[in-house]
Amino acid sequence: MDLTELADRAEAAIREVETVIIGKREVIRNVLVSFLCNGHVLIEDIPGVGKTMLARTFSQVLNCSFRRIQFTPDLLPADITGTSIYNQKTQEFEFRSGPVFANVVLADEINRATPKTQSALLEAMEESQVTADGHTYALPRPFFVFATENQIELQGTYPLPEAQLDRFWMRLSIGYPSKTEEITILNLQRDHHPLRDVKVVLSLDEIHAMQRQVKEVYIAPALQEYLVEIVSATRRHPHVSLGGSPRASLCLMHSSRALAAVSGRDFVLPDDIKTLTLPVLAHRILLKPEARVRRWTTETVIREILNATPVPQVVPRPDEATRSTNPGATASNYRPQSATLHPE
Repeated sequence: MDLTELADRAEAAIREVETVIIGKREVIRNVLVSFLCNGHVLIEDIPGVGKTMLARTFSQVLNCSFRRIQFTPDLLPADITGTSIYNQKTQEFEFRSGPVFANVVLADEINRATPKTQSALLEAMEESQVTADGHTYALPRPFFVFATENQIELQGTYPLPEAQLDRFWMRLSIGYPSKTEEITILNLQRDHHPLRDVKVVLSLDEIHAMQRQVKEVYIAPALQEYLVEIVSATRRHPHVSLGGSPRASLCLMHSSRALAAVSGRDFVLPDDIKTLTLPVLAHRILLKPEARVRRWTTETVIREILNATPVPQVVPRPDEATRSTNPGATASNYRPQSATLHPE
């Protein structure tokens, strides 16, 4: 699969998801970017904005198996990974796989389960495997965890520790639709749910090919330095007690390459990095207590860092023959936009 076909297939998948999730193209694109990087996504938002429906639609468009796990305080690790059951006929224990054995796993309201149960996902998310009774079982590929959290009703919940938050490739928020978008939602669901009409756009073989193609996207040394400088700045910021780790740098690099591929380019631009810095880094840094008292947020810290970090003026490339679906957007003639970002 070449980059032109990858960009076309990605655009077709995004448009198909948009038939159900109205007006949230950037969120859908970021989910797809994470998926192409074999990453996982955490959605933090209020109830009723389409978190679960986004996961269901996404899995259907990509022809992936889907399982939903409703996290509750009485959920046990074996309820996620599976358990061994004694077979009286064979007189042996047989492993019965849990709902984590699927291509797309929806961990709904993940913060309502106990830390012991939450940790059952750690090995699966990091190693794409499950260990039970001394045996290791590989999870299906691709494997994608789509976790949700509500920002209200926090009584009786168990906040995710930093180590587990760091496993998520991105943290996203869907948000309310506009008035026009909400009217469109009402009309679409007047007779039946549009999820019934969603078509399969990609096959598993095409997904694997797209994931391999993303790894061939070029990122210039100057942009690697720019990326590392952004992450390093989170460790030096006076309001931050815990900055981004090298895993954050890796996630930002791979995400930028995937965004470039989805855009039809085989090279990364500074704008790719700037676009994804917030969803990739915001949940990986921890503010000092006095910063929170002064109403600083991780988002404002990252915006300040982006504004203060010089953007490379030229993106070098070993060869000038840059392949792109947009002939005018070559790496050699790129000049960055202003580095100033304004809060939304």
